[in-house]
Amino acid sequence: MEDYAQNSELMYLILLGLIVICIERSGLASGLKKFRLVGLTAVVVFALPPAVQATSKPENIVGPNECAECHKDEAKIWKKSHHFTTFRRMPRSKAARKIKKKMKIKRIKSKSLCLNCHFTVRMVKKKPKAASGISCEKCHGDGKDYLKVHAEFSGHKKKEDEPRAKAKQRWRKSIAAGMIRPTALYALAKNCYSCHVVPREKLVNVGKHPAGSKFELVSWSQGEVRHNVWYSNGKKNLKANTNRKRMMYLVGVAVEFETAIRAVGVATKKKTYAIKMARRAAAARKRLIKVAKALPNVPELKKIAALGKRAALKLNNNAALTKAADRISKLTLALIGKYDGSKFGAIDKMIPGEKKYRGRAAS
Repeated sequence: MEDYAQNSELMYLILLGLIVICIERSGLASGLKKFRLVGLTAVVVFALPPAVQATSKPENIVGPNECAECHKDEAKIWKKSHHFTTFRRMPRSKAARKIKKKMKIKRIKSKSLCLNCHFTVRMVKKKPKAASGISCEKCHGDGKDYLKVHAEFSGHKKKEDEPRAKAKQRWRKSIAAGMIRPTALYALAKNCYSCHVVPREKLVNVGKHPAGSKFELVSWSQGEVRHNVWYSNGKKNLKANTNRKRMMYLVGVAVEFETAIRAVGVATKKKTYAIKMARRAAAARKRLIKVAKALPNVPELKKIAALGKRAALKLNNNAALTKAADRISKLTLALIGKYDGSKFGAIDKMIPGEKKYRGRAAS
């Protein structure tokens, strides 16, 4: 991904933001449910050409301690997760040392491919440094530009004193500054799959790194990483409701397929990486087709499934696979903006239950 590159693309971003504000002020969105409206905002912010998507940079990372000042309960949950413990445990593991040796890496925490997924890198004394494990900003976006506006309750000391209109405005500004809220399912899923589907061919073929995790969005997000405690003041770690789980499942399957076919597209050799990614893409394609059949009245899913059937999972097909992946991306964003999951009961049997959740969430 690249920085903001061209004035025309920046104008595209500004125009989309203005559209959302106009919709809200006109009253056209008043009948929508709260999270549907936020979902529309998320679609506008994240449905951008690749060249105007924000790039994660060490100089834009504020670190988990800044987040923990207000989100103490969330931080406690995080510190019990693998996302936190990877900072110390991963470099010491036998598997990591073997990969390190094969890849000819001197130090895992210094200038290596490992940094992108296993650590949060920020500037320390003007130098990039692995400062923690997989922390807040790896999922919710680099905090430098949104931290201040996100943390201030529109000039009030307590969130209870902040007028609702002011709170909505603050959230809009935070999102525009790069914050990824829980309602932005596509952006969150993309962050997850960008690491759980290994993005580097050499790591797999040469380093013998696993090609990815057996990742599924519902079962992993509702397990040990779940930290939905803000709205209960830390009293309950709330589970995702039925409608949200339906949307999470659909988005997860679509993003897995998108990510996997992109990986097949960039593969250069018929070795482990290409083979594993093609198999992963094929498995996701089967799930997409199954979901589309269960929900025949959802045209976005029908189109995604059709793209999946046409996608040739082979080497030297990067242009066609990238084009298909870009189209899937847009259709998935459209799906999120249009539906809330309430009419998707036909897929409930496909969604993993609590017994399949990855680890146990804090109660």
